[in-house]
Amino acid sequence: MDALETRELRYFVAVAEELHFGRAAERLNMAQPPLSRAVQQLERRLGVVLLDRDRRGVSLTAAGRTLLGEARVALDAVEAAARRTRRAATPEPGLVLATKAGAAHELLKELLDAHAARPGAAPVEVLLCEIGGQHQLLRSGQADVAIVHAPYDVLTGLDTVEIRTEGQVAIVPGTHPLAARTSLTLAEVSDVPDLPIARWPLHDGTYPPGPGPEVRSQSQLAQLVALGRTLLVIPGSSRAWQWPEHVAVPVVDAPEVTTLLAWPAGVRSAALDDLVDTATGLAASAR
Repeated sequence: MDALETRELRYFVAVAEELHFGRAAERLNMAQPPLSRAVQQLERRLGVVLLDRDRRGVSLTAAGRTLLGEARVALDAVEAAARRTRRAATPEPGLVLATKAGAAHELLKELLDAHAARPGAAPVEVLLCEIGGQHQLLRSGQADVAIVHAPYDVLTGLDTVEIRTEGQVAIVPGTHPLAARTSLTLAEVSDVPDLPIARWPLHDGTYPPGPGPEVRSQSQLAQLVALGRTLLVIPGSSRAWQWPEHVAVPVVDAPEVTTLLAWPAGVRSAALDDLVDTATGLAASAR
């Protein structure tokens, strides 16, 4: 079988996401007939049916769902390769570091200051994102390296080095009775009728079941906590974004969270090696 081309993968992804050849053709800025022929040719080359077509519309087969996931990863890898190559060719190549906007700025500043003090250290640009956004930024090449947290963030396809391990706190409204406690347990914060834990979207974009409000950004979450509508449990150092209307209470039996420096597996450069060495040094100093 001939190698798949990025062009036909882009065509298929557009149709698979739109589930409509007309909308996909418009999105790709092309006519519908050649798009239909390209997808049919792809099916013949693979020897599988990717799309079910009937009067009701277009739907993905099991093979189509598999190719959609694989094609997204492949296209991201091609895009990432191009971005990293262009960045490496700049007169003063640096690194783009992605981190959650609510992560501990003290640790990040310590890492950046220690790295900047190294002779010949490459400049580091900080790219802030919402919770869970680092993996996609790394996969697409928009970021070279990221600050992530285990066990919460996706680590698939990444190399990592540990920086810090810490406990967690519950962020609760300052007017709630829980705010007067010196400590809490997971059982106590997981079943508070008037403060259901907020729900973040899963990796496929859907939300887990539960009574808590659906949130997509830390600003939404902070507002809902201040209004007395929800609570959350986060690493102790991530309370950097805590509002005056919030109170942080240690959760004594919550699993520890490890802060990691992460980058795409197998991708290394002199600039990245320097930053990894800096992170390793900080971890050793903390121990």
